[in-house]
Amino acid sequence: MRGRKLGRNSSHRKAMFRNMACSLIRSVRVDEDDDQRPKVPGRIVTTLAKAKELRPIVEKLVTLARKAAPHEERAKEFATSAERNSAEWKSWRESEQWNKWNQAIAPAVTIRRRVFAKLRDNQAVDILFDELAERFEDRPGGYTRVIRLATVRLGDAGKQALVEFVGERDRVRSKRSAPVVTDEEQTQDAPAAEESETTESETAEAGDTSAEAGEASAESSEAAGESEEKSE
Repeated sequence: MRGRKLGRNSSHRKAMFRNMACSLIRSVRVDEDDDQRPKVPGRIVTTLAKAKELRPIVEKLVTLARKAAPHEERAKEFATSAERNSAEWKSWRESEQWNKWNQAIAPAVTIRRRVFAKLRDNQAVDILFDELAERFEDRPGGYTRVIRLATVRLGDAGKQALVEFVGERDRVRSKRSAPVVTDEEQTQDAPAAEESETTESETAEAGDTSAEAGEASAESSEAAGESEEKSE
């Protein structure tokens, strides 16, 4: 019962995800002369529910392609550059080197057949093994991302999202570091600090003088009041 049914039976749902996976993988290789080329390579737009279900399917295929890469590299040691069906190629085909090449390439061929059984598309399989496996060679997982779109689908107002491969158009978070005070800034700030100290001392002296003047005016007013009482 796991997974979304999406209003389809099993065979319909399987065919739909196969087509979506092929469309996403084939969008990586863009032909500039093609009128129907994708606007952004390695990206398709679909509904949010379909995007969430498609992501694990594609990532499992990329993982299989990554597992086949070491076997293909090992088989290159025993391969030949001769043209097929030539005399040199036939001699290599009957030699012990071909047996070693066959044993080294066998796991990669098995993985490629498994992927082709799921996609049923030769071009998508070639892109997956030739380009995506090399791009994500050092990445242990998380090959795709799902980004929600603000605009809804016309007709039924379904929530839309885009699925794309990571590694391009990635956001880089810049770490903010604490400000460091240099010697030049300290020398520039020193005169300003001295000026602030002088202004504070001047304001303090002005406050003292104003306080003394206030006390003197208070004493004179008291003396004037006493003289008026005596006169009376």
